[in-house]
Amino acid sequence: MKHTLKYYFSLCFVFAMLLGHAQEIKDSTATKPIVTEKPKTKTAKPAVQEVKADTIVPPKTDRYGLRVGVDLYKLTRGFYDKDYKGVEFTGDWRLTKRYYLAAELGFEDKTTDDDRLNSTATGTYIKGGFDYNLYDNWLDMENLITIGLRGGFSSFSQDLNSYKIYNSNPYWGEKPSIEANQKNSGLSAAWLEVAGGIKAEVFDNLFVGFGVQLKLLVMNNKPSGFDNLYIPGFNRTYDGSFGVGFNYTVSYFIPIYKKKVIVPEIQKQAPKKK
Repeated sequence: MKHTLKYYFSLCFVFAMLLGHAQEIKDSTATKPIVTEKPKTKTAKPAVQEVKADTIVPPKTDRYGLRVGVDLYKLTRGFYDKDYKGVEFTGDWRLTKRYYLAAELGFEDKTTDDDRLNSTATGTYIKGGFDYNLYDNWLDMENLITIGLRGGFSSFSQDLNSYKIYNSNPYWGEKPSIEANQKNSGLSAAWLEVAGGIKAEVFDNLFVGFGVQLKLLVMNNKPSGFDNLYIPGFNRTYDGSFGVGFNYTVSYFIPIYKKKVIVPEIQKQAPKKK
C-alpha cells in the first residue's frame, strides 16, 4: 500500500510538470506579436540614358626608310638575247607620306646589228628624281602606285664594228661588210623622263613591281661621222629625241624610323531625350 501511494504521487508529479510545460509554450505563443508582411512594391528605377563612349582610334604609324632593288628584266635579258648584257639597281627614300626620292644606277652593253651596220654601245648611267604615291593604303599596307620625274645622265663608248656601203644598183649583188673597228669613247647623253609604276608588298618588306618611262633626249654627244644608235639608260634613238623604257623590279624595304599619323577621333553623340 505504501509503495502504491508513492508510485501514484510520482505519476501525479510528472503529469503536473508536463502540464506546466505545455502551458508555458501556449503562453509564449499567445504573447508573440503577429507581424503581417506588407506586399512588396517594385520601385521604378529612373531611366538611365545610355551614352556611348567616344570611339577611340588606335594610333597609326607610317614607316620611313630605304628601299633597294634590282631590275629583273635587264638582269635576265642576257639569257635569251646574245647581243645584250645589263643590270640596273633601284632605290627610293620616303620623304613624306606621299613623296619619295628615287634613283636608278645601271650598266648596259648593247650590240645593234641591222642590215647596214653593226655597233656596240657600252656604258653606265644614273637617274635621279622623285615619285608621288597616288594610292591610299588600308590599315598598315604600304603598296604604291606612283608617278614621277627623273633626270638621266649616261657616260658610254660607241664602237662601229662593221658596215656596208649602200648600193643603189644591186644588179651585181650586195657588197661585203667592211670591218671598221672604230672606237669612240668619252661620249655622254642626258635626258628627262616621266616614270609611272606599281609596287606591291608580297611578303614582309618584300616588294615586286613594274614601271614604264617616257623619255626626252636633251643632250647627245655624237661621235665624228657617226650617230649614237643606242644610249645606255635611254634606249635606242631610232625615234629621234623620244624614247621609252620598261623595268620589272624586286625590292626590299629597310625601315629606319616611324612617324605617328594623326587620325581624328570619331565621336558619336548620345540620343536626345524625347
